[in-house]
Amino acid sequence: MTEGFRFLPEYFPPAAQKALVAEILAILETNPLYRGAMPRTGKPLSVRNTNLGALGWVSDIKGYRYQPIHPDTGQPWGPIPRVLLDLWSDVSAYPHPPQACLVNWYEADSRLGLHIDADETAKDAPVVSLSLGSRALFRLGGLERSSPTSSMRLASGDVVILGGASRRAYHGVDRIYAQSSTLIPGGGRINLTLRRVTAP
Repeated sequence: MTEGFRFLPEYFPPAAQKALVAEILAILETNPLYRGAMPRTGKPLSVRNTNLGALGWVSDIKGYRYQPIHPDTGQPWGPIPRVLLDLWSDVSAYPHPPQACLVNWYEADSRLGLHIDADETAKDAPVVSLSLGSRALFRLGGLERSSPTSSMRLASGDVVILGGASRRAYHGVDRIYAQSSTLIPGGGRINLTLRRVTAP
């Protein structure tokens, strides 16, 4: 396992998961999910997403970047819930708060290919990720795309931290186990990824 990778199973108990999903669903009413696209080709992503916080990660034909407004509504992103800011304070070991929370909504056929999170200038800050809803098959590799990979199942309430060397490790989601959770109305998986974008 790449140095700096941490797995915190069942970090959020069921009641806390339920409360957080309700809060996220309420935020989505004014901060809706949208479907981004691959740079250059414009091919739609299989995962719908939105963002919370001062900055949000977007992907479209012009490239990957962070921006302060929602690409569809033109409004600032919604706030990061307090429980997620507390999570960052408790597990990140980083002295500055996150500026972005990427909300990825996975459906039964959604996938996320191997990639690295490389659009942030705060390279020393970890990425903190929380799974809610259906289980997912998460794949973690090394610092090169060709490095060997290992897989693990992430369940609702699990937290993963990519810090240290693992901050630059390739990772992705190979499969969603549909109907493995009833937490989210209609099924699916919500992944909340906290990031510090700019160096303090």
